[in-house]
Amino acid sequence: MTTSWNYPTAIRFGSGAIKELPETCRALGIQNPLLVTDPMLATLPIVEQTVAIVREAGLPCGVFSDIEPNPVGTDVDKGVAVLRTGNHDGVIAFGGGTALDVGKAIALMAHQTRPLWDFEDIGDYWTRVDESAMVPCIAVPTTSGTGSEVGRCSVIVHTEEKRKAIIFHPNMLPPKVIADPELTLGLPAKITAAVGMDALSHNLEAFCAPGFHPQADGIALEGMKLIQRSLITAVEDGSNIEARRDMLAASLMGATAFQKGLGAMHAMSHPLGAHLHIHHGLANAIVMPYVLQRNTSAIADRMTELARYLNLEGTVLDWVLGLRKRLNIPHTLAEVGFTKEHCALLAPDSVKDPTAGTNPIPLTESDYTELFRKAWCGELQ
Repeated sequence: MTTSWNYPTAIRFGSGAIKELPETCRALGIQNPLLVTDPMLATLPIVEQTVAIVREAGLPCGVFSDIEPNPVGTDVDKGVAVLRTGNHDGVIAFGGGTALDVGKAIALMAHQTRPLWDFEDIGDYWTRVDESAMVPCIAVPTTSGTGSEVGRCSVIVHTEEKRKAIIFHPNMLPPKVIADPELTLGLPAKITAAVGMDALSHNLEAFCAPGFHPQADGIALEGMKLIQRSLITAVEDGSNIEARRDMLAASLMGATAFQKGLGAMHAMSHPLGAHLHIHHGLANAIVMPYVLQRNTSAIADRMTELARYLNLEGTVLDWVLGLRKRLNIPHTLAEVGFTKEHCALLAPDSVKDPTAGTNPIPLTESDYTELFRKAWCGELQ
């Protein structure tokens, strides 16, 4: 059974929704789509089956999958070249956060004359975009973490500067999303855990971000309730379609809620991905308790409210630590190749990260150095 949601964009949600892909293409005027996915997914039947659905409906469909796990600018350039060569008039962004981000960026850059970095999320850079040079994008998530399918930006690594850049334009929000939980059934347990914790970080940081935004707060609260109910089940019983459904919903809810803001978890995880290529969701999961503890003085009331809403016996921090342990998430950054020297090296990037501005407490470079140190050695009070 599928259903239609229209917030923050048009979403067809439910098992079997992928069968509606051809008519979704036609609704946007797409006659020759380019399906953008990652190299691993491209080898699996799920991509072959999806392409077949489109082609059997009379639409040609190209495939581009030459992208890095942490996508870089040249990935977008290569995809744009394929799109232009094949005369593709739209993009199907198919996969996890990597494929969704690259697909959305390719749709943005389809016929632009400026370079990608001219559209970074800085000031009014987004106004430089020639909107007539974009092509429509349909987002089809196959994981339950980033929520990029309902986002207005793409996170792309600027390799020369060794940092993750946020490319933004309001029209990067895909006008159509197909969210089919059946597409997530084959996701390995380890990846399910990491992306699930990413969804938690989005909902949790949005809930803690300062400012008055009751819509975002309500969405974030219910997103965390779904995660509490279903993340462990989705990891331990990957064939449970109800758990997969809950996590897919919680993922897009987190990305909807974080329009309110994010915080130090993401300000730390972005440079961790750019410098050490640590999976984004895993990085958020590792630093999560250290950031929560650092923000305690500003979020105590929020944490009390959240603990009450989730009916926790202990604190939110206790719940997070227990959840990480159950999911076999490393407790320290040292376990994923981070060294003490990285503390001071990555701290400047954290301060400058766009997500740092909505952390509940303003943090300095020395604050981030200390946070990285605690996450490196596992120091929790």
